[in-house]
Amino acid sequence: MKRLLQTSLVVFSLSGIALQAEDEYENAPIRYSDTEPNDAAQRLERLMAAGKVKIDRTDAWTVLRDVMKHFDIPPESQTMVFSKTSKQNDRISPQTPRVVYFGDNAYVGYALGGSIEVSTIDPKLGPIFYLLDPHEEPQKPLHFQRDNSCLSCHGGPFTPEVPGVIVRSVYPGPEGHPIMSQGSTVVDTTTPFSDRWGGWYVTGRHGSVLHRGNVTATEKNDQSIDIDFEKGANIASLAKFFDTTPYPRKTSDIIALMVLEHQTSVQNILTKANHTSLRAMHMQTSLQRELGEKIESEPTGTARRIIDHCAEDVVEALLFKDEAELPEGGIEGDPAFQTAFTKRAPQSSDGRSLKDFQLLNRLFKHRCSYMVYSLTFQHLTAPLKQTVFNRLWTVLEGKDTTGNYGYLTDTERAHIRRILAETLPGAPAGWKKTLAAK
Repeated sequence: MKRLLQTSLVVFSLSGIALQAEDEYENAPIRYSDTEPNDAAQRLERLMAAGKVKIDRTDAWTVLRDVMKHFDIPPESQTMVFSKTSKQNDRISPQTPRVVYFGDNAYVGYALGGSIEVSTIDPKLGPIFYLLDPHEEPQKPLHFQRDNSCLSCHGGPFTPEVPGVIVRSVYPGPEGHPIMSQGSTVVDTTTPFSDRWGGWYVTGRHGSVLHRGNVTATEKNDQSIDIDFEKGANIASLAKFFDTTPYPRKTSDIIALMVLEHQTSVQNILTKANHTSLRAMHMQTSLQRELGEKIESEPTGTARRIIDHCAEDVVEALLFKDEAELPEGGIEGDPAFQTAFTKRAPQSSDGRSLKDFQLLNRLFKHRCSYMVYSLTFQHLTAPLKQTVFNRLWTVLEGKDTTGNYGYLTDTERAHIRRILAETLPGAPAGWKKTLAAK
């Protein structure tokens, strides 16, 4: 991630224009706010307007259910957050948590009585943020209202510096307000288990290692806090914390939470790498045009170095580099989520999938992220995507000389190669030929 920030600065120096980092995505060639999105929310709204899709508007939950169905979001993905760290803070508390659901390319959130928060992925722009009022008068059409105010949190250092989706772990006070003196953690695949889920409800088993979920803290005069993490450990039922009656599902599954954290962090790395690479190529083309040189479609010089760095960040994220270990004995969650998550996973000829869970000392059996199937990965700018492919295959064939990927065994790399060669859309033809030759 640090390399991505550094390479962005190189692009700035080439342009000769001093820009604030948070404004990068508002400038050419991204133009985030000025560009009409091409995402699932826009497509669904057009279908509703044409009368081709009807949403059950009996109540907010039926609206949410039908929207999720069209975004391919399983209800079993439900997680619950009670910290006041989102758009509708006045509706969120330890007694009235906000529910969050996710699919591979879309996210929705809902706080009781409020609007439905939506984030759907545009292949180039990244996540697009909307509010949908489920209580709109029946004679009026449902409308996804684009809400760029979300970028105050979802477009700055937390993401980092690109429109992004995040899972934060805080120290919540009794009402759910984050205790600011204690800071917060943006959770990704590398975050230690013990630092996760502050301000979230968590159901599932995880042995003796404690996390921050399910409990609140009290700040003392010396700015230290009182908090009992043991009270939040290995929880099967949330009923002792709040009235679960209004919620269709009663869980905030530990495995769903870990998948969400992995997915959001990889999504942000993909978005960052793509934006940075697009700017590098845009700058290269602009300079070549100004100097009267031939316009090259392949990156050279500085652009080449930038894209190489971006590709390495992507490969590290895809291959779970520095993944935090699970507690001894592993974790146990809701089988319903695992079934829903793996239901349509692409499988190799020997029945393996990148969504196969392991859950003993790591999250997945095959440490290559299913986010290679995501919209953002599939639409990476061509020079970046080709560089990622080349670097990824070098590692998976055991030809990497850096030593950074020694945690992948020969057997695991072989399984990943087969899965990718047989299931990944747009995979280089040489991958299958290489596989057949072995």
